[in-house]
Amino acid sequence: MTNQNYVEIALLNYPNSMISAIYGLSDLFRIANTMARQHQGLRRPLIRVSHWKAQESGEVTCESDTHPDLPHKPVYIILPGSMIEPVPEQATAPISQWLVRHHHQGTTICSVCAGSFVLASAGLLDHREATTHWFFADAMAKRFPLTTLKPDKMIIDDGDIITAGGIMAWQDLGLRLVHRILGPTLMLETARFLLIDPSSREQRFYSVFSPPLYHGDEQILKVQHWLQINGGKDVTLTQMAKKAGMGSRTFIRRFHKATEMNPTEYCQNLKISKGREMLELTHQTVDQIAWAVGYEDPGAFRKIFQKIIGLTPSEYRTRFGVPVVA
Repeated sequence: MTNQNYVEIALLNYPNSMISAIYGLSDLFRIANTMARQHQGLRRPLIRVSHWKAQESGEVTCESDTHPDLPHKPVYIILPGSMIEPVPEQATAPISQWLVRHHHQGTTICSVCAGSFVLASAGLLDHREATTHWFFADAMAKRFPLTTLKPDKMIIDDGDIITAGGIMAWQDLGLRLVHRILGPTLMLETARFLLIDPSSREQRFYSVFSPPLYHGDEQILKVQHWLQINGGKDVTLTQMAKKAGMGSRTFIRRFHKATEMNPTEYCQNLKISKGREMLELTHQTVDQIAWAVGYEDPGAFRKIFQKIIGLTPSEYRTRFGVPVVA
């Protein structure tokens, strides 16, 4: 085959990036190629995978390539995720230049998890919608205000820029690229072989309510600890304000400043968090769980659960609940 029969996907190993994602994507694309070769008469390009590394000198060099005899022309560049604090902006400058140059040449740039910080540092996410790992969402929103962040989304395909959210969202991104290059049939065959659910997912199915506690407001923190103990059940605004030792209006203002939520939203998240845990680990009915976490009206529980999580309680239990043992 000539170089026109391959679509090159370049995987970039930048500082603190996940090597497991690089090799996982390499295997996924290799399996997709295997599936493609089994289809007689399929007139589609195969996937060529190259591995690149950002050197301390600032140069980005190719370290391995499935087709080293062909000239490089990446159609896609992927930045994998990172499990630690996103790479500082000053360390991304050489990478940024490399990414911007390829983007100007027509390459589609993709990121997974905290790899979005590298894209944003390069200015590639300015005035665009993007996603990142929910754990890093607040930090990214503050650092890159020109980006419209949607951390609930597992993947946002903006044509020439694709961002994927969770640490393992490299699977979703990989299947999206297989779909683009080889078509839906081979994407589904690859997903089945790897036992990956290719249906659309959202990060909020998996994210955990982690209330901010390091805001420095001791009176609000005291109320948060109290709410955590009682799960936000049967608590009024007057009681919370009294616990904080301040008037209701002052309490609402201080609470929102510290947590970026109003007290009602905060208590809802606490109760839904407990409810999803019970859906995962018990066989109680949805109505029983609603009452247990503090909702007198199970219908209200169902409505708020779907609003926060993105699934109905029954759908959530089907995906994540323990199996019923006969």
